[in-house]
Amino acid sequence: MTNMKKLGLTALAGSLAATSAFAGAVDVTGTAKVIYATQDQSEVTGNPYSMSQGLGFSGSGDLDNGMAIAYTYTMTNAAFSSSNLKLDMGDTGTLSFSNAANSSGINAYFDKMPTAGEQVWDDLDGQANGITTISNANTLGYVGTFSGIGLSMSYNKNAGANLHGSSKSIVVSSSELMDNVELGFGMGDKAGASNNSGTDLATAYATYTMGSITAGLQLSTIDVSAANGDTDRTHISVSMAINENLSASIGQSVVEFENPALDDQENTGYAVSYTMGSMTVAAFNNNENSSGGTAGTDDSVSEISVAFAF
Repeated sequence: MTNMKKLGLTALAGSLAATSAFAGAVDVTGTAKVIYATQDQSEVTGNPYSMSQGLGFSGSGDLDNGMAIAYTYTMTNAAFSSSNLKLDMGDTGTLSFSNAANSSGINAYFDKMPTAGEQVWDDLDGQANGITTISNANTLGYVGTFSGIGLSMSYNKNAGANLHGSSKSIVVSSSELMDNVELGFGMGDKAGASNNSGTDLATAYATYTMGSITAGLQLSTIDVSAANGDTDRTHISVSMAINENLSASIGQSVVEFENPALDDQENTGYAVSYTMGSMTVAAFNNNENSSGGTAGTDDSVSEISVAFAF
């Protein structure tokens, strides 16, 4: 009996040793941010101070064929935020299965304008207008670069419980066609309630960098099946790296509605950020006129934050 016990323990120890040889490491990162935010005078927001926390878990491993697998999982304020599983196939590109908002396809390119903080439309009543995004839940993605041309695609099967069909998108981009210039064009098909009620998405952008200054222009179009429901967005922005720690930006976005009864929605934003080691101090001010196309319906938000990464 004693010999059998020794044999069993020896086999168990060998099994554990073999398993640990294939075990990978998981890295944990985190952020903590203290925020002071004010809305326009017509809104009641309560205490303007708040704090958000984030945790990120990441792990990776190599396959026998030379490929690599990587996984990330993030939480915000103790709730699930996003996850991403990637298969790096080297020169062939990267496949992904993701719940992250900007992992691949048109979701990763809906706003490519340079900024030192938030987008000019962020945290405002009309922030969803003119934004070319599709569902990011359980999305298959592919990203690759071939001869200086970037390719990014996404596919979301049966994008929602009440939606018919699937959402899909493709983006082509390059920063090697012209010196200091990055160009990109993307198209998407967003699932609707029926075969004939989907939404066509398109966006094109260009950025130009000269020293510490980057300027950009982006045009986006959302074509819906309903009459007078289309929107077009024009976004321009300029950012400047004042030094290695301090950056500032200014931008404007204009959304035009096909509906003749609606006015243009105009957004203007200013942002500044200062990084010192693992700490970042940032501030932005966004203003909006004719929210959702309704004349006289305006909105604004100002925010100052101190964030720590560890």
